[in-house]
Amino acid sequence: MPTLDADLVARKLGYAASSDLILHLPMRYQDETRLTPLRDVRMGIDVLVEGVIVHAEVQMKPRRQLLVEITESAAPSSPHLYFRLLHFYPSQLNQLQPGARVRLYGEVKPGFFGTEMVHPQLRVVRENTPLAATLTPVYPSIAAFSQNAVRKAVEIALRQADLSETLPENVLKLVAGCGERSEPHHALSHDDDDRSGSSLTASCGLPSFADAINALHHPEPDADLNALEMQTTPAWQRIKFDELLAQQLSLRLAARQRQKLIAAPLSHAQELENRLLAALPFALTGAQKRALDEIHRDLARPHPMNRLLQGDVGSGKTLVAALTLLPALAAGGQVAVMAPTEILAEQLYLKMCEWLQPLGMQVAWIAAATKGKAKKDSLARIASGEINIAVGTHALFQAGVSFANLTLTIVDEQHRFGVGQRLALREKGNDINAMHMPHLLMMSATPIPRSLAMSYYADLDVSVIDELPPGRTPITTKVMSLKRRDEVIGRLRDYCQTGAQAYWVCPLVEESEKLQLRAAEESYAELVELLPELNIGLVHGRMKGEEKAAAMTAFKAGEIHLLVATTVIEVGVDVPNAALMVIEHAERYGLAQLHQLRGRVGRGARESTCLLLYGDALSDSGRQRLRIIKEYSDGFTIAREDLKLRGPGEFMGARQSGQQILRFANLETDLDLLEAARNTAEHLLTQQPEVANRHLARWLPRGLDYLRA
Repeated sequence: MPTLDADLVARKLGYAASSDLILHLPMRYQDETRLTPLRDVRMGIDVLVEGVIVHAEVQMKPRRQLLVEITESAAPSSPHLYFRLLHFYPSQLNQLQPGARVRLYGEVKPGFFGTEMVHPQLRVVRENTPLAATLTPVYPSIAAFSQNAVRKAVEIALRQADLSETLPENVLKLVAGCGERSEPHHALSHDDDDRSGSSLTASCGLPSFADAINALHHPEPDADLNALEMQTTPAWQRIKFDELLAQQLSLRLAARQRQKLIAAPLSHAQELENRLLAALPFALTGAQKRALDEIHRDLARPHPMNRLLQGDVGSGKTLVAALTLLPALAAGGQVAVMAPTEILAEQLYLKMCEWLQPLGMQVAWIAAATKGKAKKDSLARIASGEINIAVGTHALFQAGVSFANLTLTIVDEQHRFGVGQRLALREKGNDINAMHMPHLLMMSATPIPRSLAMSYYADLDVSVIDELPPGRTPITTKVMSLKRRDEVIGRLRDYCQTGAQAYWVCPLVEESEKLQLRAAEESYAELVELLPELNIGLVHGRMKGEEKAAAMTAFKAGEIHLLVATTVIEVGVDVPNAALMVIEHAERYGLAQLHQLRGRVGRGARESTCLLLYGDALSDSGRQRLRIIKEYSDGFTIAREDLKLRGPGEFMGARQSGQQILRFANLETDLDLLEAARNTAEHLLTQQPEVANRHLARWLPRGLDYLRA
């Protein structure tokens, strides 16, 4: 019999080596430690039974199958049980003959002949063959390997593994993890780290790593199966804590590595700031001032700032970004401002021109659509240092763009960029001086729940703008069937003729950008025909930049009553007179998109409404999303509900592929363990760095794999 190649099994399952299989943990268990008498079996329950074959035959109707009958004894009153094999080998025919003793594990069902099992796990045994001593693990697997092959590979890994303890006893005794904590309404700000109490909190303690691993791979017969599968046992708590601790340690070490880099310290440009603020018709909110204070503290240090600025839709992040530029500009540096879409980048460009050109600053626009002499001239002026601020899309980090003195980079809607893209822009600061890195400010209008901020952004400083500027009007959200679409169109005419403006957002067609474009053009043509009294505009992602700009300028000037659009208006569009939004097939959109789209209205004095039209084929998840967006207006609450619906991996998005998603811990139910891991990581790095290194060597043997960008 060939020897099992445990390394091959590990690689096929996605691991680097067989030693990693000690953390290939079971998804459920089978109880093969006790036999159930045939008279006691219950329908629909998985059980282990044993009996002697009294009859076996191959049947051809209704399909080819092997039907086998077993009983426990020769007594006439002894109960019988049948099992059927729909796929079988000739060797099984030879084994499964009358008189053979078999042990079966599977679900009991009523059958044509009587009580039966269909394709149970089976093996031929002797009368004294011992039962399993522990529960039998069922592992995640792939088609190439049977459960037996995976179990054998895991056993090889366990025999060869070093399960010695990485954490000292005092840490295990003091780890929190016995009760769930409530979550504040905003994400964690790392400038308020002391809110969670002392570095280690007395609690229930955890088992050793070896005991936890053995308890999960070989649970005792009396173990609580429900608690094991719900991952609430002390053994699971230990594994989840260890994973979270490794993540926190790696992120904090990455942050410490950044502290070794050099950046130009930037002083608060008070005179420029006063001039900009004096030109505005409004004052900063308290939350904006607080975020700016945190940013100024970072910029004054001789190390690169690495700060995430997050705030709800319309909270004033763009103004904070503009004020953040001033220290860099006052010091003679350059700033790059990057956004994921042309329409958002263009809105940022227009705002920067409006606010900063009166201060004597030169602003350039760089996008993929920028061609010819205009692009060549802009690139030359950026390279010479004549341009102070370069605003654009991903075109900013392409090879042809170079800076004379890039001091600060700002990335808006940072979650839409991959890790490599953000790093590529930041590396532009090394073009001139490899010893210096630019400061980095990332912005997001998709609020990050506190648990995610603590976990995935543990190496960042986070500023939160949790206050909307005065004068924002509440938005009424209504949900209605698409069957009332004609009624909505009729009311649009009356609404727009009062002098108000509206958005009509077309259905999202994920399968094809061409189909989505066609949906937008068809909606536009239909509305033009049905509403001849109104001036109707169209904006979509396939339009040329100047066409989009012309449509948006006309809409902002009030020349267009109704703007038909795709999700290109999701962010960056500010038209105070537009107070109504209609979203067709709203059930196709994610919560973050719906919240962003809705945020385009409610920016002026008019009473604002968002109408969500849904189609007939409404799924349970679609219904839940519409309920959440209707009930809640706070972006942080919506983000938490979104995290519950989708989980952290999907919430973070495919573009976060550089960021490892937790395998075991659940950020909703294990927040207490996350807090303990965060605090323990700080304690170990400060007091016991050798322990931290030992723990990382087990969990991240091939280096710090978590996000560093």
